[in-house]
Amino acid sequence: MTIAIVGIGLIGGSLMIDLRKRGFTDRIIGVESNLQHSNIAQLCGLVDETDSLENAVDRSDLIILSTPVNTIWKMLPGILDRIDGTSKVVTDMGSTKGKIGRVVKNHPARGRYVALHPMAGTEFSGPLAAIGKLFDYKNAIICDPELSDRDALGLAEEMLDVLNMKKVYMNSRDHDVHVAYVSHISHITSFSLALSVLDKEKEEKNITTLAGGGFESTVRLAKSSSETWAPIFLENSKYIIEVLDNYIEKMNLFRKLIKENDMEGLKGLMEEANKIKKILH
Repeated sequence: MTIAIVGIGLIGGSLMIDLRKRGFTDRIIGVESNLQHSNIAQLCGLVDETDSLENAVDRSDLIILSTPVNTIWKMLPGILDRIDGTSKVVTDMGSTKGKIGRVVKNHPARGRYVALHPMAGTEFSGPLAAIGKLFDYKNAIICDPELSDRDALGLAEEMLDVLNMKKVYMNSRDHDVHVAYVSHISHITSFSLALSVLDKEKEEKNITTLAGGGFESTVRLAKSSSETWAPIFLENSKYIIEVLDNYIEKMNLFRKLIKENDMEGLKGLMEEANKIKKILH
């Protein structure tokens, strides 16, 4: 099995560590526009070599797209053009699926594409952030599985089994709605909190002195790459705007109750929020 990994950052690099170590692949070709990342990936042994996208696609059995989502949908039609009529499979690691799916919906080689989203990651980016066992026991969303050829889907599922991931099947629209609420809003909240603190706390020592575990865990995602997350917010803007409106409504409710000195109202609101403990335990 020869794999082409397009985009050798946290996700792409971590994938290659485990897929190589667990015997799923014996050759990895990297495709990376950032020369520094390309060199690091080769020096660290994440890939055996790097090549152009076209050459890597032609030389590989499985092509994995692990770039920002706004580049995935631009690349995918051309890749499907090249692999049409072959047994090659292409998949992606994108956090949104709607636009990618629409772009290739009527492509004659649509069946060779499997839409994946591994629910794993850290706040770090680049090939040096790649770590082994990142995906173990995490969920992997397989979107629109009925649109993929059986053998293509089977290869993607085999890869997820090697990564010890739990497979969840969903259509693209439901996926994009749910990740907006569960994942994307968390990042926006974290970025917003970081901006608020930086805006009000001009003295760095005040932040480091008073930052407890709660602040650190809430603001951790604000370290995430803007190159990755700005495209996600824009690609999934329809549902993220809905989530933001709902979130702002809840923030305004807290503001109102605090301003009115409403102890019982605040307790009630927080006790309602405490119900999340039954889900996340």
